[in-house]
Amino acid sequence: MEAAAARQNPATALLPQEADHDGVGTLVWRHRRPFHPGRLYAALEDLTCAAPRSRGRFWLADRPDTLLTWDAAGGALCVENAGPWLAALPDAAWEMAPAVRRAAAALDWDPEWGDRVQHLVFTAPDLDADTVRAVLASCLLTEEEYAAGRAAWRHLASAFDDLLDPVS
Repeated sequence: MEAAAARQNPATALLPQEADHDGVGTLVWRHRRPFHPGRLYAALEDLTCAAPRSRGRFWLADRPDTLLTWDAAGGALCVENAGPWLAALPDAAWEMAPAVRRAAAALDWDPEWGDRVQHLVFTAPDLDADTVRAVLASCLLTEEEYAAGRAAWRHLASAFDDLLDPVS
């Protein structure tokens, strides 16, 4: 059970390789820069319609410490809070994280952002990978927004509140 749970953990899940086989394309998209919450939210329909299956992990500029999961199938998208990125935790808390999670973070580590990364995979027959890449890139913070820094990012309108912070 523990091994199966580790494979499903969005922070450690091994996502497929980029491929094009028998007309079915798989795009693996990775980027360090955070998404602008409003632009990504506005692009959700285009992205979920671009491929019948997509999944991965990502981060939003207004929630830089939160690891978010992306799981879409058949046009339905589920975005969930998967807890903190390891980089957001104090060093002492790392020992409480499973070894597989620490190893995955170490493999993906960036000196500035730690384990924070956009890592999304889209699979579809006749996948228009260039369009998906362009839409995803348009959702990232611009150079100017990025240069403003984390303090400014926290003041961006949070378009994902209804998905991530439902009222009980």
